[in-house]
Amino acid sequence: MGQVAPRLRGMDSALTEIGLPIALAIIMFGLGLDLTVADFKRIVREPKAAAIALACQIVLMPIICFGLVALFDLPPLLGIGMLLLAASPGGTTAAMFSRLFRGDVALNISLTAANTAIAIVTLPLITGLAISYYNDEITGGVSMPLAEVIKVFGLILIPVAIGMVVRSKSPEFAERMDKPVRIGSAVILAVLVLAILLGERDNITDYLADIGLVAALFCAVNLLIGYYLPKALGVTGPQAIASSMEVGVHNATLAIYVALQVLEVTDAQAVTISVPAAVYSLFMFAFAALWGTYVSRQVTAATTSNDKQTV
Repeated sequence: MGQVAPRLRGMDSALTEIGLPIALAIIMFGLGLDLTVADFKRIVREPKAAAIALACQIVLMPIICFGLVALFDLPPLLGIGMLLLAASPGGTTAAMFSRLFRGDVALNISLTAANTAIAIVTLPLITGLAISYYNDEITGGVSMPLAEVIKVFGLILIPVAIGMVVRSKSPEFAERMDKPVRIGSAVILAVLVLAILLGERDNITDYLADIGLVAALFCAVNLLIGYYLPKALGVTGPQAIASSMEVGVHNATLAIYVALQVLEVTDAQAVTISVPAAVYSLFMFAFAALWGTYVSRQVTAATTSNDKQTV
């Protein structure tokens, strides 16, 4: 068994051991600043849109991801990385896209909170199944120590709880910090992606050849199914936009953190497992922006048409 990667090939140890946990904590603190108890009650009060979106994210997308991984016969480590990404909850920037493109932002916030809580169970479960599926093909094997998994979710839930307390005590401060934290979250992810890709620049052409098409297809399918399935089941346009962004915009920072700091693997293996999340992120922001522009126009046009018919 290789050592748990304390210093990753091509990446500075300060970034992975100190910067990455701090970055993840800041992102989750930002989620907490957006959250109130009412956001959790909303899911119970209006369960249909939330249930459909969560079913897409937690059940349907990992199955589709596995199908793509098998169809394209990805190497084992990249396959684990893709399924780790699929198991990660929606990212906090999903609400930012939803706000930009006239989605139901309140639904996004509720979904991200619920999804993150559910991921305490589903992320290690799905990643563990992926590891079990591929382990015989991997030299030295891969494992996910339970103690490290517990630390990860402490790192997620504690900042969220602190953010919620801050919001309850000082809602004005929480409102002022909302935009800077969201922008900061996107910048943090961009820095991580850049660091991984620069660290692996000698192999990046091979990685893109192996994973680029799969990551792009998975991102597109996430956004499309996240929108059209809820719409087909009677969810409103703004709620369908929120669902699409929640399903398509993953917490890639969490997936990268788990790959680099939680899985018990060699240095090189850890970096390889993190690559799918990094490559997916390149498509995620571009596709979400393009798709959001399209569907927001569709929803606006439909609303205008309905208003005219009513008049």
